[in-house]
Amino acid sequence: MIKKEIFIGFIVGIAANLVGMFIYISAFSKYGLTTTLEISYEEGYLGSIISLGAILNFLPFFVFLRKNKPYRSRGVLIASIFAALVIIITKII
Repeated sequence: MIKKEIFIGFIVGIAANLVGMFIYISAFSKYGLTTTLEISYEEGYLGSIISLGAILNFLPFFVFLRKNKPYRSRGVLIASIFAALVIIITKII
């Protein structure tokens, strides 16, 4: 049961990150989604887009805390740590 709650939070965190990235790209890029991601990877600022998308993780994190769902909040936190690891990997490669 606890693992299921953490997994739900993780999925919500990843989804919030992806939605945040999409909102940022839609608002500030003159190119499409895939083109922007390709250009950002080639020019080395994909990590910045991922981190800006991760800002949206605050919303489900605090909503889960407020609704007394600490394990789901923990899953969102794990998703944020996963995003940070992806950013580190993209900076190294």
